[in-house]
Amino acid sequence: MTGEINIIRIQPSEMKSEFVRILLKYGFTQESAEKCSEIFTVNTLEGVASHGINRFPRFINNVRDGYVKPGQIPVFVHGAGALEQWDGRLGPGPLNAVFATDRAVEIAASKGIGLVALANTNHWMRGGTYGWHAAKKGYIFIGWTNTEANMPAWGAEYPRLGNNPLIFALPFKDEAIVLDFAMTQFSYGKMESYKMSGEKLPFPGGFNKNGELTTDPEGILETRRTLPIGYWKGAGLSLLLDLLAVVLSGGKSVSEITKAGTEHALSQVFIAINPQNLSNFRAIDETIGRVIADFRQSIPSDGKTQVRYPGENILKQREINSQNGIPVSSEIWQRILNL
Repeated sequence: MTGEINIIRIQPSEMKSEFVRILLKYGFTQESAEKCSEIFTVNTLEGVASHGINRFPRFINNVRDGYVKPGQIPVFVHGAGALEQWDGRLGPGPLNAVFATDRAVEIAASKGIGLVALANTNHWMRGGTYGWHAAKKGYIFIGWTNTEANMPAWGAEYPRLGNNPLIFALPFKDEAIVLDFAMTQFSYGKMESYKMSGEKLPFPGGFNKNGELTTDPEGILETRRTLPIGYWKGAGLSLLLDLLAVVLSGGKSVSEITKAGTEHALSQVFIAINPQNLSNFRAIDETIGRVIADFRQSIPSDGKTQVRYPGENILKQREINSQNGIPVSSEIWQRILNL
């Protein structure tokens, strides 16, 4: 089955233009359509189609069904020092997330650190987007979201936990080091991408209907018995991320989101740190450089695989796809055109 999918290349400007065209039909203003389309396009450009173009039709379905409300923007709820709580009012997740990131950065600019907790928002697509966004402004970023229940507790059969993606980002030279990971070994979007291409996962990602660990994405998607990263450690981290998101935002938990039947009204946390306030600020780049230089001395176990720091491959994908066009399944592209 591998290789049967027809891949075409689309220029970023063309892809964004199609996204804008569609969003305008679904009640977005020109400005919000441009911003949202930019996020979907850049996610795809940087090699994360699972949370870019592949997810766009589902995003439109959520708009059409009223779960995502194009005209809503976050409203302030409460503030205490460097911490603020906001209500996302079910606005578009990517736009709410950019707003919350910018607000956390704004607070950190004056107070050294800023924390924005966002309740009642929607799926933010690729969490790493907001890590890059803050880091490019010169800020350290930590953020996470809860989700619907899509991962079992360790040793359990049925999902009670979310895969609750967690992001760390650190400015480095003119770019950033960005770690973006779900609590499942593979995100659902990534497994769907492997299924579409007819490929197996490179490592076991969950359990099939016989209760066996498997690399078959279709079998895992069927059972929804995904594998927590670090086994019991990932399951425990998922639970704490959910609890912290709920406590800090005053929003809904994984359990409450799941009972609603559709993944929406999520709780998210955005933390920005201003490194310029640190006594060692002038030495930070040199320090990071030394650590990365030592990291690069790692010897690949297979003798050929390049050892990369988190986010480094994004830079490569961005350059290649900017020059050659973004690789997209022709079937997915046709679905976009038909929207």
